[in-house]
Amino acid sequence: MVITFLSDFGLQDDFVGTCHGVIKRIAPEVEIIDITHGIPPQHVLQGALVLCNTLPYMPEGIHLAVVDPGVGGQRRPLALRTGAGRFLVGPDNGLLIPAAEGLGGIAAAHELANPEYALDTVSRTFHGRDLFSPAAAHLAQGVALEALGPPVDPQALVRIDMPEPEIGQNRLRATVLYVDRFGNMQLNLTREHLEQADVQPGVTVELELALERYYAIAARTFADARPGDIILYEDAYRNLSIAINGGNAAELFGAAAGQEVRIHLRTP
Repeated sequence: MVITFLSDFGLQDDFVGTCHGVIKRIAPEVEIIDITHGIPPQHVLQGALVLCNTLPYMPEGIHLAVVDPGVGGQRRPLALRTGAGRFLVGPDNGLLIPAAEGLGGIAAAHELANPEYALDTVSRTFHGRDLFSPAAAHLAQGVALEALGPPVDPQALVRIDMPEPEIGQNRLRATVLYVDRFGNMQLNLTREHLEQADVQPGVTVELELALERYYAIAARTFADARPGDIILYEDAYRNLSIAINGGNAAELFGAAAGQEVRIHLRTP
């Protein structure tokens, strides 16, 4: 059995290693795949997007995700079963929902409330160690989802508000969803949005960020542009992204997740 693990814990501290240890004490034979622990701290939307993008490439199993700014508060700890038979474990803050909906929808949801499947002492600030990791490990050992706690109506789960783009005749208004370590900026746009706006590869558009404007080339690949060119391209997860060929776009623009980007289609 495989447990995948995504979080905003980073690797500098002991958090990830401790969660691994808890899982292995309960389920010594389980294989753990770390998707990433580099989600920006407390950025639930970015965690949800990465989880949704990556789980289709992961083995079937248990998917543990912890980006949990509401730890110790009123949000529920959850385990979900999807229509495709996968299990997701994490907080009820919207983090799990896009991935679950992409894997056949939510077939069942249960609150993690049975102390038999948690550590003996549950801290107020580290549910990743004390609740979520044990629950994932017990599921991997064959414990029934229903044993973890009472059912929750899937319709009552917290959803994330996904920003919607605006498609105009001469302008697209988008939002930066995620910035990767290369400084490439993923937008809430797809190739279909560009086609709807009749933007073809090789066309020059104008990007507006924080009142500054930059020219960019609509490109299929980095090889279609010269070093230093700003490009608008379809990334590996079929979102449109902004990059600099050989450079760091987010650094140049001073951009971060949540920033608005306007794409002007008819440049002067």
